[in-house]
Amino acid sequence: MGFLNEEMKDMFGVGLGAFTLGNLLSAVITFIICYIAIKLIIKIIKPIIFKLPIDVTIHKFAVSAIRVMLYFLMAIIVAQSFGIDTTSLIALFSVVGLALSLAVQGSLSNIASGIVMLITKPFVVGDFIEAAGISGTVSEISFIHTKIMTGDNKIIFVPNSELSSQKIINYSSQPLRRVDLNFEASYYDDIENVKKALLTAVEKSEVFLNEPEIFVNVSAYKQSSIEYVVKAWVKNSDYWTGYYRLIENVKKEFDLNNIEMTYDHINVHML
Repeated sequence: MGFLNEEMKDMFGVGLGAFTLGNLLSAVITFIICYIAIKLIIKIIKPIIFKLPIDVTIHKFAVSAIRVMLYFLMAIIVAQSFGIDTTSLIALFSVVGLALSLAVQGSLSNIASGIVMLITKPFVVGDFIEAAGISGTVSEISFIHTKIMTGDNKIIFVPNSELSSQKIINYSSQPLRRVDLNFEASYYDDIENVKKALLTAVEKSEVFLNEPEIFVNVSAYKQSSIEYVVKAWVKNSDYWTGYYRLIENVKKEFDLNNIEMTYDHINVHML
């Protein structure tokens, strides 16, 4: 662009302080060329980025980041057309960028964590998770925070940096879940009768699957009772239905079979 500046300076011979009319026209032409070039570049790379196997939020962020960098480069080129020392300009932008990064350090940490989670996908919108002492359904994932809806319909905004630094339990990632429950019966009740009643309670719940196989067995001998464990599989969406329905049906079956659902107590024998 130097020869263009000199020709325009000789042609118009009009100086505006450190600038000339030739420099101004050169900068305008440079701006138009760069602007058109940026539009073409974005138009080319946008469909390529959106075809990548990553979250759509990352797609938009990547396009926006490339657009900002291209416009920054355009500003440097246009400044050179004016004859401005771009070395000082870049140094100034670096200082400003450092100051801004320190001022928004927490937000940048959340953004970085959000990008990592969107790429690694420990959970997606609609999953039921437990993390940072909160359990609920993920309703939105943004760069700053993740929106979680609790079971009692409260919306909690959790900073992404907190989620990425703690253990995350995803209850929705698998199609099946297992219901594990323990029940206690008296020592006077026959073990086989109790196990049969527990199996019947599982079958009457109508949501449990036969495969994988239902597991019912003695799990412990306690001071006042024998403990039995029931492990049965359900579809993920039926977990809580099966959980509470089984608890209810076990009591009904125990009553039908005269099985005592005992509790901790002390028998005193007087001689």
